[in-house]
Amino acid sequence: MSDERIENRIKVMVVDDHPMWRDAVARDLAEAGFDVVATAGDGEQAVRRAGAAGPDVLVLDLNLPLKPGVQVCKELVGANPALRVLVLSASGEHADVLEAVKSGATGYLLKSASTAELIDAVRRTAVGDPVFTPGLAGLVLGEYRRLASEPLPAAGADEPKAPQLTERETEVLRLVAKGLSYKQIAERLVISHRTVQNHVQNTLGKLQLHNRVELVRYAIERGLDDA
Repeated sequence: MSDERIENRIKVMVVDDHPMWRDAVARDLAEAGFDVVATAGDGEQAVRRAGAAGPDVLVLDLNLPLKPGVQVCKELVGANPALRVLVLSASGEHADVLEAVKSGATGYLLKSASTAELIDAVRRTAVGDPVFTPGLAGLVLGEYRRLASEPLPAAGADEPKAPQLTERETEVLRLVAKGLSYKQIAERLVISHRTVQNHVQNTLGKLQLHNRVELVRYAIERGLDDA
């Protein structure tokens, strides 16, 4: 099955309080072959419509009336951990980027990005790749490291041992922790992008984790990023 046919099944929702911008983004994504299932102009509308439309990817502005974008992200990802959120914002402030990541965003793109960059970002976000405007990826990896340094809740004495990962799963996990994208990992290991995705999904399932943030934290806690 071609990548184009796979892309046609990707359901996208666009949330922005500026109607002309929101409509333009929705139109560009629809013309690129995505299924734009809903749009919204404020935070409360976004939560309500996303619950009904069930998008795979939420393209989300942070500065929204009635409910801020980070709260929208937190609520929707909390209700559906499989949802991918790509923040599309005019703000490149580090505090905004980190707050978005902590609320569950998969990626963060500035509104100065080109249409081609946006389309590529949505496509990559849909498969779980972290997508950040150049210069922000290092900031986010630093935040992963900070989160990993925080103590976890005490584990019970009867807690079972962590499931055993295969050698390849561990190798992929190590590269994820170093901040590499799925594409970079595929090139490094000379395997397909889809194979990398499969290894990550298998690892998430084995470790009972929900997203890349938790996965990177797990890896850094075990020193895999320095291996």
